[in-house]
Amino acid sequence: MKALLTYLLLVGVACADEPPIKGVVERLPLSGDNRPEIDKAWSGTPEAQRPGMTFLLANMPEKDLRTLKADFLLKNHELAYKARKDFAWGKAVPDDIFFNNVLPYSNLDEARDAWRQELFDLAAPMVKDCKTATEAVMKLNAELFPKLKVGYSTQRKLPNQSPKESIDQGKATCTGLSILLSDACRSVGIPTRVVGIPNWSNKRGNHTWLEVWDGDWHFTGACEADPKGLDRGWFIGDAAQAQKDVPEHSIYAVSFAKTSTPFPMVWAPNQKDVSAVNITDRYTKVKLDPKLVRVMIRVTGPDGKRLKEMVSIEKLTGQSKGESADTNDFLTFDLPPERDYKLTVGTAEQTIRTKAAGEQQLIEVKLK
Repeated sequence: MKALLTYLLLVGVACADEPPIKGVVERLPLSGDNRPEIDKAWSGTPEAQRPGMTFLLANMPEKDLRTLKADFLLKNHELAYKARKDFAWGKAVPDDIFFNNVLPYSNLDEARDAWRQELFDLAAPMVKDCKTATEAVMKLNAELFPKLKVGYSTQRKLPNQSPKESIDQGKATCTGLSILLSDACRSVGIPTRVVGIPNWSNKRGNHTWLEVWDGDWHFTGACEADPKGLDRGWFIGDAAQAQKDVPEHSIYAVSFAKTSTPFPMVWAPNQKDVSAVNITDRYTKVKLDPKLVRVMIRVTGPDGKRLKEMVSIEKLTGQSKGESADTNDFLTFDLPPERDYKLTVGTAEQTIRTKAAGEQQLIEVKLK
């Protein structure tokens, strides 16, 4: 077997218009002392699957080129291709989607766990009777987190936890939950991409969720399964207010393939080696009713923690969100503007006045 660089240089002469091959040729020297491992990964890949390994080597972060071992890359490769073959939806995934959204071993800058086999063993039985990728994603989102005893908590150690870190702790916030669901989906051949916004336009903070590919891209909140299907979530109204030309308020999807746009990781703002595409337009098509006000209710106790309480505004009722829900997930009511309403939470009552039409309004209720 020729050394990888020699081989690629020879092929690159004949395929000068092939960006992946050129990318590997240009980046291979960055592997440094890890070069033998990269060569081993290449030589150990079945020839029919080498386009996938070429894609990974051409696009992986420089740190991974210097540190990832051949056994890690080859096992990841083997299991990804096996899932593509074994599940009906995998056979329908185009190569470019498979390379970018199933084959990668990471989503963001999380620790590089060897997660595929463990998550496959968990996920495959859950989706064995599913007919479509959409059905499988809904099944995983509903059953995986209870099975693993992992839930939302701001007490997690890191925002960008790997699957192992989230499973070990039993807790994660939106980014860690999205990574875990993404990897579980990829383990059974479902294309995914992590999506996020650095800061909602109303400046309430960042959020991360997941998109899955089933002939087209669809979204779901991780650990927030909706029995009505995909493309639903508490954040739809916030996402509709995103601003494509304002980076802080834009929505981005991670791309393992290199792009000119870095994914904004608020926990590592100076890190630019995770690529993204700006997909704000996909979300701003959904608009709030311009004639109404979206009123959001948050109820807290004396200790400042969120409480699940029955809330009523006139004849409308609902339950506020507790600590197990995302920090920005609120009970919402769409109400006519500039009117007074009686708000009741348990035995506490107060009068609120809605803002102007088309706006969002957060009401804080602090119980004694």
